[in-house]
Amino acid sequence: MKHTKIVDLLNNTKTLQEVTAKGWVRTFRNNQFIALNDGSTIHNIQCVVDFENTPEETLKRITTGAAICVKGTLVESQGAGQNVEIQVASLEILGDSDAEKFPMQPKRHSLEFLRENAHLRVRTNVFGAIMRVRSALSFAVHQYFQQKGFVYVNTPIITGSDAEGAGEMFQVTALPLDGSAPRNEDGSINYKEDFFGKQTNLTVSGQLEGETFAMALGQIYTFGPTFRAENSNTSRHLAEFWMIEPEVAFNDLADNMDLAEDFIKYVIKYAVDHCADDLKFLDERFAQEEKQKPQADRSEMTLLEKLNFVLENNFKRVSYTEAIDILKDSTPNKKKKFQYLIEEWGADLQSEHERFLVEKHFKCPVILFDYPAKIKAFYMRLNEDGKTVRAMDILFPGIGEIVGGSQREERYEVLVEKMQALGIDEEELWWYLDTRRFGSAVHSGFGLGFERLVLFVTGMTNIRDVIPFPRTPQNAEF
Repeated sequence: MKHTKIVDLLNNTKTLQEVTAKGWVRTFRNNQFIALNDGSTIHNIQCVVDFENTPEETLKRITTGAAICVKGTLVESQGAGQNVEIQVASLEILGDSDAEKFPMQPKRHSLEFLRENAHLRVRTNVFGAIMRVRSALSFAVHQYFQQKGFVYVNTPIITGSDAEGAGEMFQVTALPLDGSAPRNEDGSINYKEDFFGKQTNLTVSGQLEGETFAMALGQIYTFGPTFRAENSNTSRHLAEFWMIEPEVAFNDLADNMDLAEDFIKYVIKYAVDHCADDLKFLDERFAQEEKQKPQADRSEMTLLEKLNFVLENNFKRVSYTEAIDILKDSTPNKKKKFQYLIEEWGADLQSEHERFLVEKHFKCPVILFDYPAKIKAFYMRLNEDGKTVRAMDILFPGIGEIVGGSQREERYEVLVEKMQALGIDEEELWWYLDTRRFGSAVHSGFGLGFERLVLFVTGMTNIRDVIPFPRTPQNAEF
């Protein structure tokens, strides 16, 4: 008999039917009650074993982590907590699990311990819930853009350009690293001898390539892995993460803000509607975690309240200049509580400033726009004042920046001037400049770090806990 997923069994109202279930043992109590989970839901199904008629040898092998197949009758449950259970007629051990050695015992484990066992942590309730929510959000991303007629574009992972101008990239080479790589006369490595005939890196963004497609297909989006080699050992940074980057021809900055807000609300609503059980569990977990914090640091809202708050409120749109005035006059700045004090216009906002604006001042998601040109990337459109650019960042409670975007500089001469001022090689980006030579038009786009979105929706506090296998400084385990 084909087995039925546990989520379907638990939702089944037709009892007294013969069923087959397969999964992993969470707990086994009194030689009689198995809590079985197959990953399809956060809930276990209770399987009641007739231990008097089950061989002793089989009972001993029903241990936490073991994979089993049970056949029996779906009946109304006698115990509290579930509507149905399986009266087991036959049980087969599919894969043993040594109870002494299996790390995921039915008790509360620290998140650090679970990161060290990332290959097994998904068998816990917390990580099962997070990964199902992540999957739903991922589907919602594609559904949103596809329904709106966007074209999904796969931009290169290996690239010769640095979209951010950050210089913190992972280099890709086929040259030997033992010192025998071919050299130029000045002693530098001759990359013309390398696999691609030039220096290449893992991409930090698919934006530049995405722009070229938007200028032909109208509206496109990318959703793929990106890489940053910055040595940031924080709870908000990963060396490998996933980015969603839409790019739209004929959209200005206001259109860009509208698209970003609508998109974020859509995917969060999808998760709220389709992951109710997992989010209820994560909401309860969030409440327990908040209780352990000092009163002043506790969130004023539960996780589900936060999600609904984002859905029900318009994002506040504030210029960078207005934000700087607010921060300069703020109590934490005056009392020198900020780690980075705001003293003058032009300061690069840090996470503490972003979170103050969202959590303490406006108490809603904020879109900051019109940033100083000096602290933003070369491709952002210069405003008429000559000192700010048409950039926007969306700031979220508990996260800080979740989206960064801009209206792109569509004027060829202005873009070349900006590149020259920053020492960016025009020959290297000849193809990008071509989009400004041939049929240039106003266009805009943004990037959303997918893990930061998952972080917000699940209520977790460390970005390493919302990606299956985190890549961070000194860690490429698994």
